[in-house]
Amino acid sequence: MKPKVTKKVKEIIRKNRLGIKLDVGCGEGRQEGFVGLDKRKLKTVDIVHDAEKFPYPLPAGSCSVILCSHLIEHIKPWLMIDLFNELWRLMQVNGQLMISMPYGWSFGFLQDPTHCNPCNEATWTYFDPDNPLYAVYRPLPWKIVRNTYFATGNMEVILEKRKRSYVGRFTGGVK
Repeated sequence: MKPKVTKKVKEIIRKNRLGIKLDVGCGEGRQEGFVGLDKRKLKTVDIVHDAEKFPYPLPAGSCSVILCSHLIEHIKPWLMIDLFNELWRLMQVNGQLMISMPYGWSFGFLQDPTHCNPCNEATWTYFDPDNPLYAVYRPLPWKIVRNTYFATGNMEVILEKRKRSYVGRFTGGVK
């Protein structure tokens, strides 16, 4: 399905020729210099869209940076592969996806009744073809650039978009 891109979004992209910085699930805390996407219509939200509905109303390759700050833990686990494939579609090659979230099963994760998706340091290896767990689902390829975590606190992860044709060490030579 081709995403419906509004005139407003086309104007945002035109003004940011090198790629927009997208803050997915920004709520009222959109980061400065970022375009905010959230399912709630707030004054800080530029694009009203549910993060669990695909495709997003943006063209492929329109983002240089995507931020998911305290969003992933709210995403239904069975939508994770689809979410990361959609973020990959939006991202420019070598663009970076920045993730911040509570460590799975930490107090910060368990305290919020809407948290449904615990992640840990191994979660991201499912998205990087240079790791053996990638072969389980074979999503569109990312590279783990940073994977910092505190089992009692938050984790910060940076993934970088690889070319679709990238064949990692553990894919069995299959593209």
